[in-house]
Amino acid sequence: MITELGHFALVLAFLVAIVQAVVPLIGAAKRWPGWMAVAEPAATTQFLLTAFSFLALTWAFVTSDFSLRLVVLNSHSAKPLIYKISGTWGNHEGSMLLWVLILTFFGAMAAWFGSNLPPTLRARVLAVQSSIAVAFFAFILFTSNPFLRMAVPPFDGQDLNPLLQDPGLAFHPPFLYLGYVGLSMSFSFAVAALIEGRVDAAWARWVRPWTLAAWIFLTIGIALGSWWAYYELGWGGFWFWDPVENASFMPWLFAAALLHSAIVVEKREALKSWTVLLAILAFGFSLIGTFIVRSGIITSVHAFANDPERGVFILAILAAFTGGALTLFAARAQAMEAKGVFGMISRESALVMNNIFLAVSSMVIFVGTVWPVVAELAFDRKLSVGPPFFDMAFTPFVIALAVILPVGSMLPWKRGSLAKTMLPLWPVLGLSVALAGLAYAMTTGESAVGPLGVLLGVWVFGGALVDLWRRTGRGTGRLRRLRRLPGADWGKAVAHAGLGITIFAICALVAWQQEDIRVAQPGEPFTVGRYDLILHDVTSARGPNYLSTVGEIHVFRNGEEITRLFPEKRNYPVARMPTTEAAIDYRFLRDLYVVIGDAQAGGGWTVRTYIKPFANWIWGGCIIMALGGLLSLTDRRFRVAAGARKAPAAGVPAE
Repeated sequence: MITELGHFALVLAFLVAIVQAVVPLIGAAKRWPGWMAVAEPAATTQFLLTAFSFLALTWAFVTSDFSLRLVVLNSHSAKPLIYKISGTWGNHEGSMLLWVLILTFFGAMAAWFGSNLPPTLRARVLAVQSSIAVAFFAFILFTSNPFLRMAVPPFDGQDLNPLLQDPGLAFHPPFLYLGYVGLSMSFSFAVAALIEGRVDAAWARWVRPWTLAAWIFLTIGIALGSWWAYYELGWGGFWFWDPVENASFMPWLFAAALLHSAIVVEKREALKSWTVLLAILAFGFSLIGTFIVRSGIITSVHAFANDPERGVFILAILAAFTGGALTLFAARAQAMEAKGVFGMISRESALVMNNIFLAVSSMVIFVGTVWPVVAELAFDRKLSVGPPFFDMAFTPFVIALAVILPVGSMLPWKRGSLAKTMLPLWPVLGLSVALAGLAYAMTTGESAVGPLGVLLGVWVFGGALVDLWRRTGRGTGRLRRLRRLPGADWGKAVAHAGLGITIFAICALVAWQQEDIRVAQPGEPFTVGRYDLILHDVTSARGPNYLSTVGEIHVFRNGEEITRLFPEKRNYPVARMPTTEAAIDYRFLRDLYVVIGDAQAGGGWTVRTYIKPFANWIWGGCIIMALGGLLSLTDRRFRVAAGARKAPAAGVPAE
């Protein structure tokens, strides 16, 4: 009964979305307050109906209702409760329902907290947001219905993909979707502003918090996915430039560019057209990511579906919204004339360079991701674009971005002096060069990536601290003024510092990690780096829904035992799929990472051991970046009215 009600609620939400997409838009065009007022209650109703539908599906998974086809395909009665719950979105249909739930949630949030928006803009934003929901409701109901019944319910289910039965993957998709779908609000604001023919400082201030929230969630979601790949897949890496990884990274780069570009619109009334274009592209690349994951054009452990028919439907949604928005953008280009004038040496110019590096690097990743598909379709050639291409193509943009970041964030608006701006940064640059030289001297003959990471990481991190301290002015009481700085100032410094930490950690790990692969005999010690390891024993164990081979490895340093590690190889009988569970000794400055493989014919077991310096700093830096975004989001200026909107310039239509 509950599942039928969930299905019925989904249909009702679809109908409400159609009303919300049409009526407020007409009301805004005709200036009919009653029609525009339909948007707020419709947005709330749409969200509540979708939430009920999602909870009904979750209940079916929790209670193991095997009369539901989706539960049969993605659950099992012996599965732990947390994975029964996460199984709700660990599949194509359920994940799309989660997508729409988050989409309607953001629409409801705009209705609840958008009272400071002009009525016509609010109505248009909510109508555009609902039009996106209409498309995805139709996609779910007509191609991906999660509430289909089984004619003859089986005794038990087929279990969830074992790779998804992990805490990291339980929380990774919701955070990622909050980021993906959160960019729909930036898109809705952009399209609504294009319809009105007006983009100004107030609009930029309204769109920034939505973009910032989406960027925070994307940062956390990508970090969770990277951490999961690191400890769960057993290959020892944190990023493989997998097409689905790229699909989440590209919107993150565009969202970062949009955040910085919106600052220029807010402060200087410049870069209006570019900012609106970034808002369209950021959500457009979120839709591209959805297409990549669900169309079947690529093969990945992250992919949800392998159905070209569904892929065509998503491609139609992508073409309709992105193509339609770009067409409207072209038609309204003259209404977004920039007013602010700035010199070559200015914060505006630095932010333009920042945007160029972020946007172009994202396009480079896009080309590398889709080129194998294009080559196969157009030239009948099978190509593989892997990590070497992406490392070589993307790294120069990161280096350039890191070099200009501290200087650009401290340059004054409109016109500045590079020599004057560099005065407080010279000590940071000197320290960066000195530490990079020390790292190079200590690792002579090894990769130059490590010293380069030290140089860039310290430069970005130290520059962020100097920028924050400089904002306290001069004289006494600087610590007191430091505590009273706006949340946006603290957020910028913390986010930039987190980026510096991440850059350093990635370079250090790539340059200085140690790897050892061998056949280990039980009781015989072997040495990796400064550690002595002994494979003490290998035993069999049984989990809730899997069988496991567990190795017990004792780790010594200087003759003293420091830890015991228990790497596993699991086999899930129902899913008929093995997984690798790496054993990791987490320390502040390094990880000791051990994976056990198969038994060998001549005796012994394959054991892979890695010493990974500063591995945890990668995800620590990502969390610090997200914390910086959160601090910016707490800025009081984001919680009050954006202020009266400026009158339109002469000759610029208001509608």
